[in-house]
Amino acid sequence: MLEQVAEAFERKDYKTVAWLLKNLVKQMPQNPTVQLYVGRLHEETGKLEAAETVYRQLLRDATNPKIMSQARQGLQRLEAIAQRKRQQAIAQATASKEDTEAGVLVLEALSQEAKQSAAQSLARIMQLDAYSARLQLPSRGWRLYRTGLVGEMRYYSQQLQQANIPCFWANLADIEKINVFKVSHFVSVTPQVSVVCENDRSQIGSLNFSWSEVRDRVEGQLPIFEEVVDQDAHHKLQWKTKTQDYAQFCDLHLPARRSILRLSDSSYQFPKGVPFNSHQSSQPTNRTNWNNLLTFLNQQLQQTPVWSDFNLFAQSALDYAEMLKRLKSHIHLFRREETLWDPAFQLYSGLVFLRSAK
Repeated sequence: MLEQVAEAFERKDYKTVAWLLKNLVKQMPQNPTVQLYVGRLHEETGKLEAAETVYRQLLRDATNPKIMSQARQGLQRLEAIAQRKRQQAIAQATASKEDTEAGVLVLEALSQEAKQSAAQSLARIMQLDAYSARLQLPSRGWRLYRTGLVGEMRYYSQQLQQANIPCFWANLADIEKINVFKVSHFVSVTPQVSVVCENDRSQIGSLNFSWSEVRDRVEGQLPIFEEVVDQDAHHKLQWKTKTQDYAQFCDLHLPARRSILRLSDSSYQFPKGVPFNSHQSSQPTNRTNWNNLLTFLNQQLQQTPVWSDFNLFAQSALDYAEMLKRLKSHIHLFRREETLWDPAFQLYSGLVFLRSAK
């Protein structure tokens, strides 16, 4: 009967193959040749995942070198099929001009319980080994996983979401379209809020809004670097770049206006405008002023989500230097030289802005 199966395969008579194998599986369920034919039938009829399962089982259990070789060849054929399908899908996803703009793919946090199955799916979709895939899945916050053509990022996002891996894609051009205003100070906070702010052309004006317009808050710390003299292992003096302090940032998102109000302890004019603590000392520190401002925002925006995992996100984002260099940061800190931390914060805040809009 095995010869009849082989002959039916030669004729591409898969209906006969299925009928013959149904009987053979009942008679010889553990026979590796029968199982090899079962895998091949799955492969020829488009049931690729089922075929892969059979071939991998044979590689684990079979002892016959010929059977193992044929199972390995089957897996190679499946990979070639998957690669062709992937290339065709990506080509289709990037066919239009807008799909060739720069985009990013972001992985969202997963529980430890969900990571094992998610890692297997990520490995299959992105062609990784399971161990490497598991290391890519974040337990907290977001991970910038890939950059490339926005159509390709959208395709991979759809594939991952279908595999129950939380993720999203974004077009960097959409982040660049968001207005970012540097807030100088609050003029009034009730019933309507009014701030003095500066746009990206250094034009100063006022902006009025209501607290209900604020959909998200994004907080982050940006390192301030200084060149300091240090001793090496041989007690020789040398210049080193070290983090001396951190600048505090807080973004308020106004989606209806497609705008971000950016507050920073380095540029906010605390002596001007509304005081946030009437009981403060006559000469409060900058840190005290900033903490009072955040406390005030907490009171006004109790139901507004606060995104504060920027430093976790930056650990992955800083690896994409070329992409970050092209992104305008809207960060106005005095620096001796540019740093990727500034556009990384703009990217994080912009992604929160776009993610919440979906």
